[in-house]
Amino acid sequence: MGIVPLERALQLAADVDLDLVEVAPMARPPVCKLMDFGKFKYESALKAREARRNQQQTVIKEMKLRPKIDPHDYETKKGHVVRFLKAGDKVKVTIMFRGREQSRPELGYRLLRRLESEISELGYVEAAPKQDGRNMIMVLAPHRAVKASATAARGGAPRERETGAAEAPPAEAAGPAGTTGE
Repeated sequence: MGIVPLERALQLAADVDLDLVEVAPMARPPVCKLMDFGKFKYESALKAREARRNQQQTVIKEMKLRPKIDPHDYETKKGHVVRFLKAGDKVKVTIMFRGREQSRPELGYRLLRRLESEISELGYVEAAPKQDGRNMIMVLAPHRAVKASATAARGGAPRERETGAAEAPPAEAAGPAGTTGE
């Protein structure tokens, strides 16, 4: 209808028994529509619900290390970090210092830098190593390509589990029915 004065717009809405709904209040001039306000609220709630459903949930896994970790233990923990990153999850790596180890934070810093360089093809450092009381913390996040492949792979897995659970009868229900009750 073009730009119409407020009084005229309200009169048009009253004539057709609809509401004057402000759709874009920040626009100059503000954009309004003649529509049923209840329907507008319902549709905007549906859009908001759909946006929440499609939103990616960020999962942060945590891996705890010590500054004097054994090489084999370090490789095992690094394998867990790699698995988490491949799954598309963020990883919070914590170095825990005890006693005199607290006076040597460079040991933890070196360990975190070593881990960062070894997993650089899978992820990047989202939060640099920083001392937090007795702990040193660093957050790793997967690269976009790794995260996209993980979410694509994860998309098919839950459906398989749901159908498998629906087809198989529960083991507990089969047990009592087969007993004689003597």
